[in-house]
Amino acid sequence: MDILRIVLTIFFVIDCIALTVVVLMQEGKQKGLGAISGMADTYWGRNKGRSIEGKLVKATKAMAVLFMVLAVVLNMNF
Repeated sequence: MDILRIVLTIFFVIDCIALTVVVLMQEGKQKGLGAISGMADTYWGRNKGRSIEGKLVKATKAMAVLFMVLAVVLNMNF
């Protein structure tokens, strides 16, 4: 069981670092004055799921779920 705990801890640390990097790579969510004049409905705004920003959002969600699961599993006494 000690080997499993060490392996899970290593995955947890890697996930923490990767999650931090992915969150810092994302753009800010403030729209500025562009939202007033309709700039929010541009091509990139509507197809954000296929862009790099959309992939970063999906990666953030996946890593956040992995973070929570590993945190709960590592907190159990087995």
